[in-house]
Amino acid sequence: MAVRFVLSDYVEKAMAHALYDKLEDGTFAGRIPQCKGVVAFGITLRKCEDELRSTLEDWILLGL
Repeated sequence: MAVRFVLSDYVEKAMAHALYDKLEDGTFAGRIPQCKGVVAFGITLRKCEDELRSTLEDWILLGL
């Protein structure tokens, strides 16, 4: 049986609400509207998603 942690579940659920935009220069911007101030940028969509997840995790830790 796999053990899941509350914070891991929160991160996954929050990431499901992430919105991404392709910018004029070809890079990507991501944000999670429900998490004020959680935004990230990346040269690819995948890098933007990874950066957004990291930003969200930091945002959560700062709020604890």
